[in-house]
Amino acid sequence: MKARANFRARVRNISEFDGFILAGGASSRMGFDKSRLRIGGRTFVERIAEALYSVAARVSVVSSRDDAASHGLRVVRDVHAGRGALGGIHAALASGRAPRAFVVSCDLPFVTPELFARLAEFTGQSSDAVAPVQEDGRQQPLCAIYSREACLPVAAELIREGDLRPRSLLQRVRTRFVAFDELSDLESSELFFANVNTPEDYEKAKLKMPAAKESRQ
Repeated sequence: MKARANFRARVRNISEFDGFILAGGASSRMGFDKSRLRIGGRTFVERIAEALYSVAARVSVVSSRDDAASHGLRVVRDVHAGRGALGGIHAALASGRAPRAFVVSCDLPFVTPELFARLAEFTGQSSDAVAPVQEDGRQQPLCAIYSREACLPVAAELIREGDLRPRSLLQRVRTRFVAFDELSDLESSELFFANVNTPEDYEKAKLKMPAAKESRQ
């Protein structure tokens, strides 16, 4: 609890943010629900939720799965079913109460309170979204902050147009892209965007876990 309070103190106003975990994907490459995978004794959703609670007033899971409530979090259902990750972002923004929303994919188990606090530092009146850039140069829209007022109508428009790429949303609004160099000083930064999409990825992630724990001691 003390650690959570310390991170909350670094965010200007904790009521400014809601947290959402996208956990409704088909997990076709994994073969079973990725959100239920465990690492370090906790499910991916539990790990991400703990990190989000450090900076967000409320944390919810976005999923249309019948068993989604068993995650122990408020469940947000898709407004537009079958629209992938962009549909999940839209559902999160449509259901949120705070001005801004952290939206995080459930297959990023190594995100941390430090990462979220750092991203929150880049929010302001001159940006509608804050999104990190991975070490490989790729923009990461599924570990980002979105303004409800600015991004919700754009997400709805993209869905109507049939453009379901989350990166298209970042391109249509004023996005503050956070270069990896602006995050690399944080502990475990090399693991932040390690996606777990396949059984092979999962085995690699379990091997990385000791290094992640050691860096936070």
